Amino acid sequence: MTLRKGEKAPEVSLKDQNGQLRTSNQLKGKPYVLFFYPKDDTPGCTIEVCEFRDSYDSFKKLGIEVLGVSGDNQASHLSFSNKYKLPYSILCDEGNKLREAFG
Repeated sequence: MTLRKGEKAPEVSLKDQNGQLRTSNQLKGKPYVLFFYPKDDTPGCTIEVCEFRDSYDSFKKLGIEVLGVSGDNQASHLSFSNKYKLPYSILCDEGNKLREAFG
């Protein structure tokens, strides 16, 4: 099922690359960007996450949190995040349940 405009977003409750649980409740009332990408350290995905990295200061100035989401595990995310010096969290959606919930 695809999420439609005006529908409530699915609940987020996933660990990030550092093992910290990130939830919708922590973000409640705050604007945030949740972006999905297929796989760590692949050419297209690397471009995408680095574009968010390069624009991160602009998002922060507007008070917007950025969160990446991929089906890779915590170790993969940690390595990827460190390699490209990502200033935001990458959530571990192993099994892609959150991705599917967003359609």
